[in-house]
Amino acid sequence: MATEFPVYGQMFSPVIVSTGRAGWLRDMKNSREIMEILEAYDLTGSYRAAAELAGCDHHTVARYVALRAAGESPVEREHRVRPIDEYLPKIEELVVRSNGKVRADVVHRRIAAMGFAGAERTTRRTVAQVKAQLKAGQRRVFRPWIPEPGLWLQWDWGHGPRIKGRQTQLWCAWLAWSRFRVVIPVWDKTLPTVVACLDTTLRRIGGVPTYALTDNEKTVSTDHIAGIAVRNPDIVEVGRHYGLSIRTCMPADPQTKGGSEATVRIAKADLVPAEANLLGQYRTFGELEAACRDFCTEVNARPHRETRRPPVESLAEERTRLHPITREPFTVAFGTTRRVTWDSTVSVEGARYSVPTQMQLADTRVWVRWHGDELIVTGVDDHGHPFEIARHHRTTPGTPSINDEHYPPRNDHHGERTPKPRTAEETAFLALGDGASSWLTEAAATGVRRIRPKMAEAVTLAKLHPAAEVDRALGIAAIAGRFADNDLIRILTYNIGREETEPIRPSEDHSLQPGTSAWSRLGSTATEDDTSARTLPSSVDDESESR
Repeated sequence: MATEFPVYGQMFSPVIVSTGRAGWLRDMKNSREIMEILEAYDLTGSYRAAAELAGCDHHTVARYVALRAAGESPVEREHRVRPIDEYLPKIEELVVRSNGKVRADVVHRRIAAMGFAGAERTTRRTVAQVKAQLKAGQRRVFRPWIPEPGLWLQWDWGHGPRIKGRQTQLWCAWLAWSRFRVVIPVWDKTLPTVVACLDTTLRRIGGVPTYALTDNEKTVSTDHIAGIAVRNPDIVEVGRHYGLSIRTCMPADPQTKGGSEATVRIAKADLVPAEANLLGQYRTFGELEAACRDFCTEVNARPHRETRRPPVESLAEERTRLHPITREPFTVAFGTTRRVTWDSTVSVEGARYSVPTQMQLADTRVWVRWHGDELIVTGVDDHGHPFEIARHHRTTPGTPSINDEHYPPRNDHHGERTPKPRTAEETAFLALGDGASSWLTEAAATGVRRIRPKMAEAVTLAKLHPAAEVDRALGIAAIAGRFADNDLIRILTYNIGREETEPIRPSEDHSLQPGTSAWSRLGSTATEDDTSARTLPSSVDDESESR
C-alpha cells in the first residue's frame, strides 16, 4: 500500500518501482524529490526559481518537466550500466538450459571464471530476476473448466498407510459437478481391483456418468502412438458393460485432472499417519476401511468451498442426469479366474482354498479376488447372476485353508473305520448298539487278545440281561479301557439299576499310593513327638518295636 506525503500543502503518492527494503527507501526518496521539483515548477513557472525551492540544479528541473510534457513517467528510474550486464547473456543461457533450476552459486563460479569480479550477492539478485522472467514466460494459462452434471467422473491412486509392513493403495474418485468423493482402500492396482473399485464407486453415486478420466496406467492404456493412447481391450469391455467412455489425461500432466489430484491430496492428509495429523498406525485392514468410510461421510456432508453446498446434496440433483447402472457387475470385478480341482479346492498365490462340494464345482471356472485379508470366491449361475461361494482368510503356500463344512462327514477319517459285520456272530454283537461298536474299535486298536470269545460272552449276557444294559457296559469298558476277562460282567453287575453317569477316568496326577506327609513331623519337639507318635502309620510303630 502506497504512503502519501504532504508536499506544499498537497498529498502525493510515490511510485514504487523496485523490491527490497533498501531499494524501496531509495525510490521513495527520489520519487518524493521529483514530485517536489514538479510542484515547485508549477508554482513558479521558472526553472531557476523551482531549482532554488527544490534545492537542485535548474537543468534537473528542465529534464523532469520535459519528461512530463512528453507523456513519459518522470519517476521511472533510468537503467545504470552494471558490471554484471556484460555477463547477462551467459546467465540467461545457464538458467534456460537448466529450466530455471540452476543455483546462483554455480552461476557465480561460471561467470567468475570468465572474469566477473563482482560480489556473489549481485549474481544472486540477477539470477533471481532472470528466473522470474523465465517463469513468467512459461506460465501455463488454463481456461476455467465448468463441468456439467452427469458428464465426468475422475479417479486416481494414492499411496495409503502400511499395515503390518504391507503397502496399501487408496482409490480416490471424484464426481466433477457435485464434488462427491469416494475413497476405497485396496492392496494392489490390478485390473480386477480397478473394475471392482469402479463398480463400487458407480453404485455409491447411484448411476453412471458419460465419461471417466484417469491416468495412463497399463490397466487403461497399453501404449502411446503419435501421442494417441492405445486402450486396454479389457477396460474397453468394462466401459461398454457400464455404458461409460473411459478417457485418459495427457502423459505426465496431472494438471489436466486436478479434481482427482486434489482428492488424493486431501485423502492422504486425513488418512495416512503423519506428524501433521498425529494419526496412529492401523492394526488391521478393517480399521482402514472404516476410516475411509468415515472420511467420505465427513467430506461429502460439509459444504464445498467452490459450490458452498454439501456434495451429498448436489449428488441428489446430479443423479437425475446419470445413466442407470446395470444390475450385474462386470465379471472381471469378481477377480481372476481359477479352475476348481477334483478335491474341491482352488489355488491362489501357491496356496489352496476349499469350496463347497455340495455345489459340484469340480472342473468348473470360478472367480477369486482379495478384499483386505479375505479371499472371496465368486461364481455365476446359468442366468448370469453372481453369487458368493466361499470366503477364506489369507494363508501361505503349504498351509491350505480347508473348511470342514465344505465336505461331507467321513467316519473313516484318519484311518478310523466304522465296524461292518460280515458274519452272523459279528452281526449279533454289533446289533447290541453303539457301545458294542466302540468296544470293538477300542479293543482292536489296543491289541486285546481273545476278542471273539469276549464278543460271544457279551451276546450271551444280552440274553440274560437287558441288551441296553450290556451295550452300556461295553461302552463304559471302551472308555475306561477295561478289556480283561470278567471286566464286562463286573461293570454290568455294578451298573444294573443305577442311573447312567459319565465314567470318571483318573488323571496322570492321581495316585493310589499312600502319602508321606506324616514323615515331615519327625524331629520336632517332645510334645509334638508325642502327638506325632499317635499319628504315625502303623508300619512305623511296628518298625520301632522290632528295633
